[in-house]
Amino acid sequence: MVLLAALWGLSVYAGWGLEAFCAGGEPPEECAGRMTLVIAVSSLFAVVATVLTIGAWLTWRARLLVYAIAAWMGAEGVLFVGGMVAQ
Repeated sequence: MVLLAALWGLSVYAGWGLEAFCAGGEPPEECAGRMTLVIAVSSLFAVVATVLTIGAWLTWRARLLVYAIAAWMGAEGVLFVGGMVAQ
C-alpha cells in the first residue's frame, strides 16, 4: 500500500501524470486544466484509501487491507483512465 500511495503521490504531486498525458502537441495549459478535474476525482479515492489503510494498520483487520488496496487501485485507475480521456 505504501508503494501504491507513493506511485499515486508522485503521479499527482511530482508531475508524472502531467508528463505522461500532457506531453502532446497541444498547449500544456489546456491539458493541465482537464487533468485538474481528474486529479480531484482521484483524490477522493486516495482519501478513502488513506483512511482505510490507517484503519487496517491500527486494527489489524485483513478485510480493511483488501478494501484499502482496492481503493488505491481505484485512485490509480481513475488517474490513468482520466488521463487517457484528457489527452
